[in-house]
Amino acid sequence: MAPSTVFMEPDNLLTPKEKNKLRKPVVEKMRRDRINSSIEQLKLLLEKEFQRHQPNSKLEKADILEMTVSYLKQQSQLRMKRSFHKSSQFDFREGYSRCLQEAFHFLSLHKVRTETQTKLLSHFQK
Repeated sequence: MAPSTVFMEPDNLLTPKEKNKLRKPVVEKMRRDRINSSIEQLKLLLEKEFQRHQPNSKLEKADILEMTVSYLKQQSQLRMKRSFHKSSQFDFREGYSRCLQEAFHFLSLHKVRTETQTKLLSHFQK
């Protein structure tokens, strides 16, 4: 059997359009591989979440993406609720502190200390 030779044109004989035409499938495969790899990483990262919603089922790529979006929205809402709760607590403490300062200031304006003023100051200091 005679050796077969494949005739390949050198790169410098190809026009830019022909080069792009040859390169396009390779670039497209690389792009699809990146997408598939990222979807697989999402599946691994959120495996427990997926099992909770759809146990014992094979997930399609679209399912993985939809569930990931849903999970991220849920996490975002939880963060916003926690942030609001923390800011409410901060506002309460700040308001209470300001009220306490005003009360001390008001009570300190009176030179004569009554028993009620003394009890109030003692209570506030606790």
